[in-house]
Amino acid sequence: MLRPPTTSENVVHIYRHSTAIQEIFKRIVEQFTAMFRRKAFLHWYTGEGMDEMEFTEAESTLSYMNDLVSVYQQYQNATAYDEEKEDGYREEDYAEEEVPGEGLT
Repeated sequence: MLRPPTTSENVVHIYRHSTAIQEIFKRIVEQFTAMFRRKAFLHWYTGEGMDEMEFTEAESTLSYMNDLVSVYQQYQNATAYDEEKEDGYREEDYAEEEVPGEGLT
């Protein structure tokens, strides 16, 4: 069990919110769904006393994780939009323009 340091007078805590976790959630949902459809490794669990219905219930709760990924995606998109507004420009504004006569031989 981790305990806070008692010998130091200086302790720093960092709390950071990141939307990067959404990629991990997506991967978990995709991998579970793919393996459960193939019934991969299911015999090991049913052999130990679990019922297949428990996996079906777990699959239905994955919809919550999909909803969570959608929320994180909205936050990520909103942050990207806010940064764009703060900068005062968009990438499209600085797209390369064609120079007349360029590429002609």
